[in-house]
Amino acid sequence: MMMKVVAITSCAAGISHTFMAEEALIEAGKRHGYDIRVETQGNIGTQTPLTESEIAAADLVIIASDVTIPLARFMGKRVYQVSTNDAIADAARVIEDAKTKAEIVADAIQSAKGTSVGGGVTIGTSSHNAFFRHTMSGVGYMIPMATCGLLLALANIFAFNSDAQGHLVNWGFDETTALGYFMSHLFTVGKVGFTLMIPLFAGFVANSIADRPAIAPAMIGAYIANDPTFLGTKTGGSFLAALLIAFIVGYFVLYLKRVPWPKILRPAVPIMIIPVISTFFIFIFVLYGIGKPISLAMDTMYHWLNVLITEHKGSSFLIGAVIGGMIGFDFGGPINKTAYVFSTAVFVDTLGQYGVEGANLLPFTAVQAAISIAPLGVFVASRLFKKKFNTEEKNTANAACAMGLVGVSEGAIPFAAAHPLQVIVASVCGSALAGGLVGLWGIKNFGGLGSPLGTVIGYIEQPIPVVSWLLCTGAGILLTAVIIGIWRPEAPAAE
Repeated sequence: MMMKVVAITSCAAGISHTFMAEEALIEAGKRHGYDIRVETQGNIGTQTPLTESEIAAADLVIIASDVTIPLARFMGKRVYQVSTNDAIADAARVIEDAKTKAEIVADAIQSAKGTSVGGGVTIGTSSHNAFFRHTMSGVGYMIPMATCGLLLALANIFAFNSDAQGHLVNWGFDETTALGYFMSHLFTVGKVGFTLMIPLFAGFVANSIADRPAIAPAMIGAYIANDPTFLGTKTGGSFLAALLIAFIVGYFVLYLKRVPWPKILRPAVPIMIIPVISTFFIFIFVLYGIGKPISLAMDTMYHWLNVLITEHKGSSFLIGAVIGGMIGFDFGGPINKTAYVFSTAVFVDTLGQYGVEGANLLPFTAVQAAISIAPLGVFVASRLFKKKFNTEEKNTANAACAMGLVGVSEGAIPFAAAHPLQVIVASVCGSALAGGLVGLWGIKNFGGLGSPLGTVIGYIEQPIPVVSWLLCTGAGILLTAVIIGIWRPEAPAAE
């Protein structure tokens, strides 16, 4: 009898990995004779949801996810959890491993000593790191807020006044005109998006650890840890403080959930008692503990970044190359997202502290230069080295090109899954070159699109308008393409 398998796929961004993992599992099921149904939980929400009858009839549950998935509806079922990358790389192997390594949900929860379902229990995990899973859960909710913050970049276009060489002359909105008034307020809306981005991240990291009672205290803790006025400092604690607060709150709430509360109080425990106690706890911890030290550390880091960039020109290349290399390493994975969040935080924090003229834009610019290198490099390689790509791979490269043009690095994943070392090395080298060159040339991206198109979509200050940005990104793309092309063997002749 055909084995029935149900699965859930979900990645941090909820865009590419989610659906690539779905496709890989379905194809593996067809090839090896499994009856498989996949539910995707992407950024648009749950699609193709599993029904109660399908779950009840399933012999096996596979969760290919980079975020925490609540397991209550799988109580009593055998569940196996991996990352989306595991499923994309070898879905057939994942299914085979699940047959022997899956655990019954109720048993796993019991072994977790009372941890509630969805509160960080890892079921039958293969090389799936809980720290990254919780962190990526927060990133997944943060990305839409960061994207809304790009309204600030749109408004920015109308605030810059540049000379014929594209250099910033002055910045500001003329609110006496209808357009200036509108764009000034749109800029404020974008700032709200960036302001809420980090507290939202912290709230959903804590939610991944301890469920909904942890959301409010973590968001409030992250907000006050990033409020210089509250702390009496020059800058906030940024992403680092938010991450630390999220884990402290998450595990503190887990502890409170294990307290044997009197029966009369239990209805109020998750909605009032735990949030209030946890918020008071994190308020004390931020105010008298980590708040000022982390803020001072971040302010020192921003200061030395500025010193390195302004006084030591060569360091700009190194900083940009490191950030670019991180972006190119795992195609939207944890290292890529860490670089993205860090760079955005530096941009927002220094913009608020020093204004437009003093903002440190190097990390953010390096991210935007590097983010499309891998998919566009694969596409160029498929055109320069045609004999090394079969027809199917060329079609996939076309799709990668479309994704790369709008700043989505995940388009390179199918090629990385097939030739991981080759594509990762090529991507890191090309992305590091693009990031390093924009740092060396002093290019500043104030919100352009993360691709070669960024030079016309957004505002980029560069030594030679348009040409500088295209040369930096083009050099990275070409290097990636050449490495892939030289390394790659010729494709087998079609029969």
